[in-house]
Amino acid sequence: MSEGLMKMWIAFGAIAFMFFSVFFIYVSRFKLKRKFSKGLTATFAYLFMVIAGLIIMIVVFSGPVQK
Repeated sequence: MSEGLMKMWIAFGAIAFMFFSVFFIYVSRFKLKRKFSKGLTATFAYLFMVIAGLIIMIVVFSGPVQK
């Protein structure tokens, strides 16, 4: 697998983390009633978002791949 294709799959993984983050925030704010479970799911959501942001930043700033 080429380096460019590997970067693409890693970026898709980061995008999936962002979707998980949106889902967990939605569940945390609108579906859960207990404070502990709301806090736990919100923590997971923000953790997923931070990890996704770091992955995207690494992929973008690593520059173009050589042919």
